[in-house]
Amino acid sequence: MKPYERLADAAAPDGTVLTLYRHDGAYLLRIDGIELMSTRRSQSEVQLAELACRGLADQPGVRVLVGGLGFGFTMRAALERLGPDAQVMVAEIVPEVIAWNRNPEYALSGTAMDDPRVDIRHGDVLPLLRAHPGMFDAIMLDVDNGAESLTTTGNAKLYVDSGIQSAIAALRPGGRVIYWSADADPAFAKALRRNGLTVTTEQSRAHGKKGAAHELIVGEKRR
Repeated sequence: MKPYERLADAAAPDGTVLTLYRHDGAYLLRIDGIELMSTRRSQSEVQLAELACRGLADQPGVRVLVGGLGFGFTMRAALERLGPDAQVMVAEIVPEVIAWNRNPEYALSGTAMDDPRVDIRHGDVLPLLRAHPGMFDAIMLDVDNGAESLTTTGNAKLYVDSGIQSAIAALRPGGRVIYWSADADPAFAKALRRNGLTVTTEQSRAHGKKGAAHELIVGEKRR
C-alpha cells in the first residue's frame, strides 16, 4: 500500500489545522484529520463553476467571485467558461493554501494562477462582498461544508441573514450566488428564499457517478 506523504500544515484564523497530503499521485487536504477535499474527487467543484458561468461566456466585462481557493478546480473551470475580458476574483483566507497552489512542486493550480483574468485575494470573502456592491455576475461560495456542517467556526457568518444579504448586494441584477454544501440543506435554501432570492438546487457526485452526493444551492437575484 502506497504511503500518505505529509507535505505541509497551516492554521485557519480560528486555529483549525489544515494538512496537505500526497498519496499515489493525488493531493488531499485534511482538517483536524478529516478529509476536506481531494484532487480525485472534484466533480462538484467543477459543476459549481458550470452553473455559475452558464450564459456568461459571450457577455463582455463579466466579473465573478470564487470564495475559497481549495485546489483551484472551481477557479480553473470558471476560466475555461468565460471570455478573455472576464475577471475571476478568488478569496482565500489561509495564505498557505495560496502558496501550495502556486508551488510548482505540487500538481495543483499551476499556470492558472498566472492567468491575467485571475485576481487572488488573501482574506475573508465576506469583506470582499461588502466592498464590491453590485459588481458580480456570479458568486461561488465553497468555503466550508455548508450551513449545517461547518468545519471552521468563522464561516458561520456567511450563512446567516446578514451574510446572505451581503452576497445579494454584491450581485448585479439577474446575478446568481451558488453555495456548495456537503449535504442537502432545505433550511438554508428556505433562508435564501426568505431573503428574496429565487432558489433551485442540484445534486452532484464527488466523482463521476460515484462518491458522496453533494448539493449546489443556487440563488438568483431579481433583475
